[in-house]
Order: sequence, then C-alpha cells, then structure tokens
Amino acid sequence: MAVDYTVIVVYLVGMLAMGWWGMRRAKSKSEFLVAGRRLGPAMYSGTMAAIVLGGASTIGGVGLGYKYGLSGAWMVFTIGLGLLALSVFFSARIARLKVYTVSEMLDLRYGGRAGVISGVVMWAYTLMLAVTSTIAYATIFDVLFDMNRTLAIVLGGSIVVAYSTLGGMWSITLTDMVQFVVKTIGVLLLLLPIAVVKAGGFSEMKAKLPTSYFDPLGIGGETIFTYVLIYTFGMLIGQDIWQRVFTARDDRTAKWGGTVAGTYCLVYAVAGAVIGTAAKVLYPKLSSPDDAFATIVKDELPIGVRGLVLAAALAAVMSTSSGALIACATVANNDIWSRLRGLVRPGDEEHDEVKGNRVFILIMGLAVIGTAIALNNVVEALTVAYNLLVGGLLVPILGGLLWKRGTVQGALASVIVGGLAVIGLMAGYGILANEPVYYGLLASLAAYIVVSLATKPTDERVLAVWRDRLAGQSPELPSEPVPAHQ
Repeated sequence: MAVDYTVIVVYLVGMLAMGWWGMRRAKSKSEFLVAGRRLGPAMYSGTMAAIVLGGASTIGGVGLGYKYGLSGAWMVFTIGLGLLALSVFFSARIARLKVYTVSEMLDLRYGGRAGVISGVVMWAYTLMLAVTSTIAYATIFDVLFDMNRTLAIVLGGSIVVAYSTLGGMWSITLTDMVQFVVKTIGVLLLLLPIAVVKAGGFSEMKAKLPTSYFDPLGIGGETIFTYVLIYTFGMLIGQDIWQRVFTARDDRTAKWGGTVAGTYCLVYAVAGAVIGTAAKVLYPKLSSPDDAFATIVKDELPIGVRGLVLAAALAAVMSTSSGALIACATVANNDIWSRLRGLVRPGDEEHDEVKGNRVFILIMGLAVIGTAIALNNVVEALTVAYNLLVGGLLVPILGGLLWKRGTVQGALASVIVGGLAVIGLMAGYGILANEPVYYGLLASLAAYIVVSLATKPTDERVLAVWRDRLAGQSPELPSEPVPAHQ
C-alpha cells in the first residue's frame, strides 16, 4: 500500500499548494467569490463537472448500479440533465446579471425584501450539501488507512477548509480542474474497463445477473420522476451551481461550457452504473450497496492504480464539498449577516470584503465538520437539503425568470409556504418519502400564483432595471433597490 499512500499524500499536498497559490490572486470580492468572472470554456467545463459530480455521484452512483443495475444511472443522469437545461436555457441570462448569490437575483427581480428569507433557505441547503460531502471522507479514509470516522472527517474537512479559506474561488477552481482530470482518469479510463474485464465482460454479466439489471427503467418510474424533480430542478437553482455560472467570462462560455459539462455527467452516470453492475457479479452479497465502490477498488485494482482511483473518489468528494462550502459562506455573509446589519448592498465590490468572506468560510467550515461528525445518515441529510431547496425556492426563482406578473409578496409567500410545507410533510411522511417534495412544490406554486395575482404588479422601474441586466446593458446594480411597493 506504500505506493497508494504516496499517491494520496501527493494529491492532498497539491490541493493545499493550490490553495496558497489562489490566495495570491484573490485580491477583491469578485476574485475571491467568482474568480473574477474570467473563466474560459476549458476551465469552466472542468470545474462545473467537478462540483456536480461528488461523492454521492461516485460512491452512491456505483452503489445504485450494484443494487439496480444499469438503471442505477438515473440519479446521476438527472443531475446531468439539469446541468444541460441550466446551460442551454438559463445560464447566459444568469451570467449577465453580475450578482453573487441567488438571493441577490431575487432582490433584483422583485425589488428587494426577498433576500434574507430566501438566503436562510439557501444557506440550509448549502450547509447540508457540504455536510454530506464531508461525511463521505470517512468511507474513503477507512479504505485507505483504516482510520477512525471522526478523524477521517476532521482530516478531509480541514484540507478543504484550508484551501477554500486561503484562495476562495480561485483555489477551488484550480483544485477542481485537477480533481476533474483525476476523476476522468481514475473512474472512466481505469476503474470502468478493469471492473468489466474482472467481471468477465458484458456477456458474463448478463448470464449471472437477472434481466432487470439490464432494464433501463428497472429502478422504477416513480423513482426516476422523483430524481428529476429533486436533482434536475435542483441543478437549476442551487447557489453552489449558480456561483460557478457567475465565474464564466461571457455568455457563450456559460452556455457551451456548461453543455459540455452536462454531457460529461451523462457519461459518468452510465460508467458508475456499469461499475456497480460488475461489482454485483464479483461480490453478490455485500452488506451495503455503498460498499461496492470501496470493495472493488480495494480487491481488484493493482498497486498504484488503486491509489489513483481512491484519489479520484477523494477528488469527487472534495470538489463538491469545497463548492458547497464557499456557497454556504457566501450566502451566510452576503445574504444574511450583511443584510441584517445593513452593511452591504448588492453589487458592492469593496476589496476589504475579502477578509470578511474568508472569515465566513472558516466559520462555516468548522460548522460543517462539527455537523458531519454528529450525523450518520448521508441520504437523509441530502434529502432534507434538496427538499428544502426545491420546495422553497424553485417556484420564485423560475417564476422570476419566466413570469412577469410575479411579485415580491408572491415570492415571499412561495418561499415560506413551500419551505414550511416540506418540513411539516417530512415530519409526517418521513424524511425519505416522496410526498414532501411533491406536495411542498405544489403548495409553493399555489402560494406564488395566488398572492402575486392578489397584489400590485412589480414596479415598472424595477422590471426595467431587471430587463437591462438580463440584456447585459447595465454592469452595476442601482445604489438602492427600488421598493416594490412604490
């Protein structure tokens, strides 16, 4: 294992080195939070693919393949579909807004007063997303070093917090590019073909497994629909994803770079399901499907290759964890803390805000590590995160982009009613039930339409500023948002 250990240690040291390098570039709020909005197509595509394909997509995707066969690809596949939809239909407009957070977009569209409440919902989502990624370190470091769960979470989490705090989005962008390359080599080019060969090829896999393992819809129509609702729509509105869109240097990069990343996700989804199916042939009686990835890596790969593939899994977890962490800190600082104190208006570019954002990443990072140590169930934490996001924010965000008649009162009602409905329904039906997100989303939509139609239309001056920003004609926000009631 010495060679494998060396590969992992070199990888981790490289992550910290890139954090230090990124610190030298992050001299302003724009540089620190959105990499100066300067990423070209190659870096944008790589980093976008890296953030959406995390531990759940890698370890969890293989686990679903182990349990359901090829149809286990649907979870990651719907993530790719969401990224494609975001890139083709919305990313160019989002990038032209020149904001930092989803809540700033809501304030710009509706004329203020929506930011804090929507910020709290988005903060809860990004926090839980970062927590679920951090918990995954325990699985990887257990395979590598037979390490205690708490120590593994602290070690992996501390490295991510360190390079994210040092250089912000520049550090995360650089590390994500490395992580994208490592994942591509480790999972697609090495683990996938080796797993298939070890399982005897596709003909042997078909002979040993039930036919349901090769049915594209074997996982069930309701499950696929739920994945679309949660993950595809979740990709459209998550702060972690939008913050990457904000890094694109122009509309074309946001659209086509994201399209390439979404297509990559579709390939990655199929690869994970095939690897899991091969693992089912090799190890038909594993105690948990999520053990499939670690088991096949540990037992079937040669020395050195094993270290690289485990580094790929670590890369998948770190990319999502760091992206969720900076999103969580950005929302906590810009949308909640600063707004409550009345210190910052949307569009501020003060250089001394770098220090404040750096402090918030550190604080949120410590909170994430502590929460990850306290929680055990990754699936439940991730379900809570996406249910809150989709149930509370999908309607007011897409409504603001697509429906002129939507008002700030309708948006606030939608966030509050949808969020409370999801929480209440999860308490009643159970966290993992499908009903909370179904009914919560319907309640959010009903509240948005009814309250918007019952209140005065959004001030035309607000909509004029909004249209100018969508068209890329106004680089800065007005010094004061126009109140919606004027």
